[in-house]
Amino acid sequence: IGEWTLPGARFPLEMARDADVGSNSLLTYELTSNPSFSLAMKERPGGKKQPELVLEKELDREKQSSIDLVLTAVDSGDPAKSGAVQIRVNVTDANDNPPVFSKVIYEARVAENLPAGSLVLRVRATDADSGSNGRVFYSFGNVPDSIRALFAVDSESGEIRTVGPLDFEEKRIYIFVLEATDGGGLTDHCEVHIDITDENDNAPEITILSLSSPVPEDAPVGTVVALLNVDDPDSGENGQVSCELSGESPLSIVASSGGSYKVLVLAKALDREEAAFHELVLRAIDGGDPARTGTARIRVTVVDANDNAPVFSQAEYSVRVPEDVPVGSILVTVTATDADEGVNGHVKYS
Repeated sequence: IGEWTLPGARFPLEMARDADVGSNSLLTYELTSNPSFSLAMKERPGGKKQPELVLEKELDREKQSSIDLVLTAVDSGDPAKSGAVQIRVNVTDANDNPPVFSKVIYEARVAENLPAGSLVLRVRATDADSGSNGRVFYSFGNVPDSIRALFAVDSESGEIRTVGPLDFEEKRIYIFVLEATDGGGLTDHCEVHIDITDENDNAPEITILSLSSPVPEDAPVGTVVALLNVDDPDSGENGQVSCELSGESPLSIVASSGGSYKVLVLAKALDREEAAFHELVLRAIDGGDPARTGTARIRVTVVDANDNAPVFSQAEYSVRVPEDVPVGSILVTVTATDADEGVNGHVKYS
């Protein structure tokens, strides 16, 4: 009997036979007490009565899939004799139960470098019906193509796996709807939250925003030479960056109040005569494990200042000449040099 059968429905039962005659063969029927069924008698031609099973209330296969009854036939003899038969009512399923997810919201945390095909989580829905009515299939709800490009759901197992690369810097959380459908078309929905955790997959990037070059060699200590932006898109310690200058450098790094900008200032006086330019390598190192490094090369040219006086090759020149030396004769040649360049290093005598 289907569980969708309405109360009042009748089901004919087999009639008992008694080999006696007369009152010894007159039969009455009895049914074991059960709230779901009662017994009715239907008049048959010839005065015989056929027992019928009457459904008194709706059946629910999920509560009771079968019901055992006993039908007893008693004759009218003295003493009375009886015969009994067992009746098993199997309740056939109706698709009256939708699938039900075990959770309303499923949550998972995965690293952004997870390989394609990796298991993210498994959802599970159950259906109290039997057969195809209780078989559950999983699928995406109304989700954009961007979700389908990154994740796939197995229709049989409910496993959600990656199919594309995840990038924490692009998106940190994905929320979408999954659907469970049984063989009869009933559905349930759940929400999936997938948090992407950061990996140290980005090296710091150094951008030179401004550079004052050349720099006068008489520029005072503290003069700003360059303004840099240092950025690492990773988060937490992976995005914490420290900077250093390689080698002996007349410059030092000063962090801005915001932290992302670095200022290169003169840490000591310049001397063009000692070094006409400075080749600097700025290294930015993040706090990941292992750490990643970004570099930038900076060339600072030093412009000459007239900070050097001419210097004679000798402090004193001594020469002896005869008193009748002709006018216009060269007596001695003196030489002076200047360490400066250009006009600052051009020497005139007087």
